[in-house]
Amino acid sequence: MAGPEFEITAEMKQAIGVASPPWTYEVTTTSVRSFARGVGYTDPVYFDVDAAKKAGYRSLPAPPTYLGTPVFIPGQSSDTFSTPNTGVPTVKHGLSGLLDGGTETEYLEQICAGDTLTAVSKVSDLQIRESKSLGKMLITTMETTFTNQASGKVVATQRAQAIFY
Repeated sequence: MAGPEFEITAEMKQAIGVASPPWTYEVTTTSVRSFARGVGYTDPVYFDVDAAKKAGYRSLPAPPTYLGTPVFIPGQSSDTFSTPNTGVPTVKHGLSGLLDGGTETEYLEQICAGDTLTAVSKVSDLQIRESKSLGKMLITTMETTFTNQASGKVVATQRAQAIFY
């Protein structure tokens, strides 16, 4: 059963490049240890500060895919994701089905416990693809840039795709 006919409108294209409000993410020793433990890492650099420093890190390094924990502020944060609940760019498409299209992270600088990052997100791309079973699908790419508040350097860029049908 094919899905609805669908096209990217001018209004949808206007969401591309619109930045979200900046949001703070904290990287703590507790969060690094918890994440590493939760995904099954056993390397001592994620648990022991001395081992991390001997390996060349400033403190416990953030494990792959962990970019800190967004700071939750009641009334301003999403109850689900702790990110801003207003001002985040969205694409009004009217499609009800959703699939995770994957996430890639590009690391530009070291991220360690003790770092505080500022994240800003934007819709960076919209595409339509055809599926034999679902019909036309809208693929949105959200790009989030993480900047270390102390150094002012961009430390990571994350691109996440969502597939709506």
